Amino acid sequence: MLSEMLHTMPQVLIDGLTLGTVYAVIALGYTMVYGILELINFAHGEIFMSGAFIGTAILMVLTGMGWVSAVPAIVMLIFVLFITAVLTGFVGMGIERVAYRPLRKAPKLIPLITAIGISFVLQDIVRFIAELKNGNYILTGPSLFNHQISIKASSISSIFSDASIKSSFVIVLVTAVLMMIALDLFVNRTKWGMAMRAVAQDRDTASLMTVNVNKVISMTFFIGSALGGATGVLFAVQYGTIDPYIGFILGLKAFIAAVLGGIGNIRGAMLGGLLLGLMEMFASANLTLLTSGMFGAEYKDVFAFAILIFVLIFKPEGLLGKPVTEKV
Repeated sequence: MLSEMLHTMPQVLIDGLTLGTVYAVIALGYTMVYGILELINFAHGEIFMSGAFIGTAILMVLTGMGWVSAVPAIVMLIFVLFITAVLTGFVGMGIERVAYRPLRKAPKLIPLITAIGISFVLQDIVRFIAELKNGNYILTGPSLFNHQISIKASSISSIFSDASIKSSFVIVLVTAVLMMIALDLFVNRTKWGMAMRAVAQDRDTASLMTVNVNKVISMTFFIGSALGGATGVLFAVQYGTIDPYIGFILGLKAFIAAVLGGIGNIRGAMLGGLLLGLMEMFASANLTLLTSGMFGAEYKDVFAFAILIFVLIFKPEGLLGKPVTEKV
C-alpha cells in the first residue's frame, strides 16, 4: 500500500500545490475581511467566479483581435490579470458600500445572511449574462500555456512514477506566490497595512487616532476582491472550463483553508490553503486504496469538510491563530 501511494506522490504534490495556491489566495479575502469586520464574506467565492468570467471574456476578445500572434501570451495574461483585479476590486468595494456598511452595527447574523444573498445574486447575474452572450452558462476560454512538461521522478528513485505538468502550472504557482508575498509585505510594511492592523485590533480606538475606518475597510474589500478576481483568471487558465457555480464549492474550501490556518491571520490563510490542497489531492488519489474500495476519489470534498470539523473541535483558533480572550 505504501509503495503504491509513493508511486503517485510526485503527481499528487504537483496537483496539490496548484489547487492549494488557488485556495490560499481566495482564503486571503475571507481572512482579511474577518480580521477587520469579524464578518464571513460568503460572497467572496462568487467574486472569484466573476473574476474567472471577466478574465476569460477579456482573453476571448483579445484573442479574436489577434493579440495572441502580436503579443507574447504572458504579457497578455498580465494585462488581463490587472484589468480583472481592478474590476473585481471595485465590485468588492461596491458590495461593502451597499450591502455591508449599512448593517455594520446590526446583529452579526444579518450581515451573514446578506452575504449569502449577495452570492446568489452574483451567481444569477453571471449566469444570465453568460447564457445571453454564449447560449450556455459554461464558458471555455482560449488555450494558453498548454505545453506539457515531463518530470522524470523515476530517475530519482524507482519508487516514484514520472509526472507531467502544464506550463500553466508554473504560471499559476509563481503568480499566486507573488500575490501572497506582495500582500504580506503590504500589510506588514506600509502605512495602509498598519492602518488595517490597527482597525482589526480596535476599530474605535483607531478612529480616535485619525484613521479613516471607512476608507480602510473599503481598501480591505478592494484588495481581497482584486486578489480573488485575479485568482479566478488563473483558475480559468489552468483548468480551461468555468461555470457560475465554481465559486460556491471553491469558496467553501477557501473558507476551510482560512479556518485551518487561523481565520484573521494572513500567513495562516496561505499555509491553510496549501495544506488543504495537498491533503485533498492526496485523498483524491489514495482514498480508494486506503479504504479498500469503500470510498472513491469523489469523497475528497467530504474529506475537506472532515478536516474542518476536526480543526474546530481540537484547535478552533487554527494552526497559526491565537486563542481569543473575551474582554470584560
